Amino acid sequence: MKIALITGGSRGLGKSMALHLAQKGHDVIITYQHSKTEAQSVVDAIQQLGQKAALLQLDIAQTKTFPLFFEAFKALLASQWNTTHFDILINNAGIGINTSFMETTEEQFDTLMNIHLKGTFFFIQTLLPILNDGGTIINISSGLARFSLPGFAAYAMMKGGIEVLTRYLALELGKRSITVNVLAPGAIATDFGGGVVRDNENANAFIASQTALGRVGLADDIGAAVSLLVSDEAHWINGERIEVSGGMRL
Repeated sequence: MKIALITGGSRGLGKSMALHLAQKGHDVIITYQHSKTEAQSVVDAIQQLGQKAALLQLDIAQTKTFPLFFEAFKALLASQWNTTHFDILINNAGIGINTSFMETTEEQFDTLMNIHLKGTFFFIQTLLPILNDGGTIINISSGLARFSLPGFAAYAMMKGGIEVLTRYLALELGKRSITVNVLAPGAIATDFGGGVVRDNENANAFIASQTALGRVGLADDIGAAVSLLVSDEAHWINGERIEVSGGMRL
């Protein structure tokens, strides 16, 4: 049994990751920003699977709150798990903004940067002292860092930065036997970005036509991949970008 922390774990990909890890016998702590009710439903589902679970509120863009989160997280580990450390960190929290390059505002750019790049960088830095040696970090990128679609320049730019950060972390943390990989989903049918992939039939059909396996991805496709990547059998995978897209835009 390992203890995992998943940011943005109340819905979508994060929820699927949490449930898949619980099915593999791991305990899970999820963070949420707005909907405690949704987060609690995930915690309840994990507990029904026979694993421990808990939730904490986090705004990944507010780096000044990280010291308080760190103390709350340590207190939670001590009270519910009788431990000081955890094993798996999955940096999943994020948002999508679809706007053309010329129409992207500085405010939108800063929002994406603070959430996807700056927030992730300093969140990892904050939690590293209590991540067990031999532990696992998984960052989340996007297929959009490899192929290009109009309207995602700023978003994809941040995800490209996360891919570079992943390689550097894998190198620097190797002395602690901590593996760091980045998982890049293709287009997934969730409520991300307003549910454009899930709810738009034309977008869904177009994506399916661009994917070797002939369909849009599902949240469980990503949750299953994460559960494989955190397994002991996958520990020799390190510093890698792993795309989980069904063969999109090959």
